[in-house]
Parts: sequence; C-alpha cells; structure tokens
Amino acid sequence: MLSLPTWTCPTWTLNASQVNTSSPEFTEEWQKRIRELQGAVMVASCVQMLVGFSGLIGFLMRFIGPLTIAPTISLVALPLFDSAGDDAGIHWGIAAATIFLIVLFSQYLKNIAVPVPVYGREKKCHTSKFYLFQVFPVLLGLCISWLLCFVLTITEALPSAPTAYGYLARTDTKGNVLSQAPWFRFPYPGQWGLPTVSLAGVFGIIAGVISSMVESIGDYYACARLVGAPPPPKHAINRGIGIEGLGCLLAGAWGTGNGTTSYSENVGALGITKVRFCTSSCAQYLPFWPREGAVGVSQLSLWPWDSSGERPPSATDTRM
Repeated sequence: MLSLPTWTCPTWTLNASQVNTSSPEFTEEWQKRIRELQGAVMVASCVQMLVGFSGLIGFLMRFIGPLTIAPTISLVALPLFDSAGDDAGIHWGIAAATIFLIVLFSQYLKNIAVPVPVYGREKKCHTSKFYLFQVFPVLLGLCISWLLCFVLTITEALPSAPTAYGYLARTDTKGNVLSQAPWFRFPYPGQWGLPTVSLAGVFGIIAGVISSMVESIGDYYACARLVGAPPPPKHAINRGIGIEGLGCLLAGAWGTGNGTTSYSENVGALGITKVRFCTSSCAQYLPFWPREGAVGVSQLSLWPWDSSGERPPSATDTRM
C-alpha cells in the first residue's frame, strides 16, 4: 500500500545526515503513514471478524484444500526472498555461518543431551539432561553469530567505513538506539493521531487478509499434526479466524503498523524444536519497556536501496 505514488517519501527525507528526525515535519511524515495503515487494518479486520464469527470460513472449508493453501503460502513467501537476500547480503559469510549453525543444532545435535544443574525438593542439587540443541537451535545460532560479529567488531576486522561491504555486520552501527529509547512507555489507542481511511488502502489490506486466512487454515492443520492432535473442527477454525480479526482490530487501534495472524515460520520452528508448549509473555510486555526492545533493534542492520535497485553512496542514507 505504501508503495503507491501517493506515499512516495519526499526527497528531503532520503539522506539521514540532512534530516532532523525529531522535527515536527519529519514526525508528521511517518505518522501520517501509520495512521493510513491503522485505518486500513481496522476496516479490514472487521471483514475478517465477520467471516470468522459468522461461520462463513467453515462453510468455505469445502473449497479450501491443499491445492489452495500450498500456492497461497508460496505466493505469500515469495516476496520475502528479496528482503532475505538483501539482509543476508550485508555479509554473506556471517549469514552462511548462521544458517550452518542452525542446521547443525537442529538436525545433527538435536539428540545430544546437555547436563544442566537442577535443584529439586527431593534430590536437592543435581544434574539433569536437557536437549538444549533441540529446543533452542535458532536462538543458539543467532547468539553465536552475534558474538562472532562482536569479536570482529572490537578487533576491527569488519570495516569501519559506512560505504564498505560488511560495515552493517558490525554490532555498533545502531548503538545510539539504546541511548535514545525511553525506559518506560505506555502505548494507547490513537497514539499517532486519528486513523485515516482510504478505499485503496482498505482493498489492499483486505487482499492481504484473504491470503492470511487461507494461510492460517493451513497453519492450524500443520500445527495439529505436529503436536499429534486431531484435525481442528470447523467451529475451532471459525473462532481462530475471528480472534485473529479481533487481534488485527486492536493492533490497528494501537497503531502497531501491522496485523496479527498465525505465523508459518513459528509452525516450522515447532517442527524443528519439537517444543509443544511455549509462551510469548515477554513479547507482550516489550511495548511497555522500549529499552529492552531496543536491545534487539540495535542489532538489526538494514541497507537502504533506491528505486532503481542501486546502492546509495552512503550507508547513512535512510528511507521512510
């Protein structure tokens, strides 16, 4: 939606060295885009809730099968290849090392138990076997890769010139995010202003909602099979789609800039780790502690590109 000519970023925002990000003009430029997303997501979420809670999605299940779900998920994932390639292209060596570690932990070391100290009421202090590599293959791979980048940064093995290849693999490129983020912040509905609604935005988000509902149905069945549960009945799928719509409505009201849905990557992680119970409690509290969220954001490195696909002359250039 934001790729439409109406929302093209002004030329004066393309160079971070010439932009005061705290100025009212710059703030209004990005907030009006968030408000447009808010309105479109909220209207589209009402359509999703209607489809779910009315039982319509259960009726349409007779037309939604593997031949419908598989192409839909593939089409949803195909646009992500560009982003994955751009991010991995920041430093292909680090990206390859991360992939290698995740595959190593999840496929070859998953049956190796690691002794960990445990305290129990009966046995007191003792050691217990824990399948660390099976439960945390992705997290371990990311942490080890980050430590590698940290070592390469402090030893100046990675280039310090912003225009050099591999600069964004440094761990200090976004260190100012931590100093600028407040310790506490209370998000609330309409925090970016009154949401705006446009016909083009609503229809664009509705198209995404339709593909999201089809993908979610596939996720429900895949998740049930992975955990050994029976296939979900139609009334459960109706509730799931309706609750996803309710989540999108709340996300739009709070102005997160996105909706909520089941995530195929999480289902894949379920298959890799074999963990049948997990919690996202920490993620629910991150909006209240921006400083904690900034710890992760400070490690994200995104290289901007212009509309012609060419790399800009400076890594400090930004796009809204």
